[in-house]
Amino acid sequence: MSSWPIFTGNNIPGDAVESLPAAPPWRQFAANHPRGETFQASEDEIRAVNAALYLRRPLLVTGKPGTGKTSLAYAVAFELKLGTLLRWSITSRSTLGEGLYRYDAIGRMQDSQLRKDSAPDIGKYLRLGPLGTALLPSARPRVLLIDELDKSDIDLPNDLLNIFEEGEYEIPELTRLEQPEVSVRLHDSVETTMIREGKVRCGEFPFVVITSNGEREFPPPFLRRCLRLDIDPPGRDKLSRIVSAHLGKDVEQAAGTLIDEFLKRRTAGDIATDQLLNAIFLVTDRKVVSTDEQREELKKTLLRTLGSSQML
Repeated sequence: MSSWPIFTGNNIPGDAVESLPAAPPWRQFAANHPRGETFQASEDEIRAVNAALYLRRPLLVTGKPGTGKTSLAYAVAFELKLGTLLRWSITSRSTLGEGLYRYDAIGRMQDSQLRKDSAPDIGKYLRLGPLGTALLPSARPRVLLIDELDKSDIDLPNDLLNIFEEGEYEIPELTRLEQPEVSVRLHDSVETTMIREGKVRCGEFPFVVITSNGEREFPPPFLRRCLRLDIDPPGRDKLSRIVSAHLGKDVEQAAGTLIDEFLKRRTAGDIATDQLLNAIFLVTDRKVVSTDEQREELKKTLLRTLGSSQML
């Protein structure tokens, strides 16, 4: 029996939500599926990743939304067992300092006023950012995702040049201290690391993936320090592999018509691969949606081109 719809709009409270079927695999948060385990890499992507690994250079990845730019970074971290990916999501207000570390000077000053007998440990008020954590000395490189750099202030790409070239940075608040070592918290973690004389220098240069939606050009000095990869929207064969990886081979045949329809709609405007997965998950499950009319209406809702205000 179909469980569609759960919400009916009849304004009568009930427990229909208890009949919701299992979530799509990519939305099962409690299951803790590692991101990147289902990524389907092309030959161009494999070649570019390996070149960046060998040369210890950042990889600048451009492509339309939903083509897998971010997933590529997660796939490298997963396959090469490089630990938890460090993610720096860029906005127009992002600065190099924010990526390296944050210092809560106000909090330390307030605590100093309460504890007049001794100054509080400065390390408790410092936290490394994603870039600062990625540059810590380690036996294996960390994976750093600098996401949507084209949204940044015009100066940020140039500010990154010296960091990429030298693989080191300084924390002035620590270099001014007389104590040789300070324990500082890592980005997005309760763990700490010892920083000596306020300086950090990487042992292995991190594997850095910088994504861009192509909304702006970057300066030539910045581009010179990066390897570049353009990810094209996946063709039919790759879409079939993506569907199989996420939903199993038994779904692939039933999804064939939807893949063809997806490719046709993509000629009219940008449309992301995850929209196709959403549509296949719902439309091909007759236990959820049982009538042809419901399936057609769902396809209109789920397969809208990005930026479009009208359904196709």
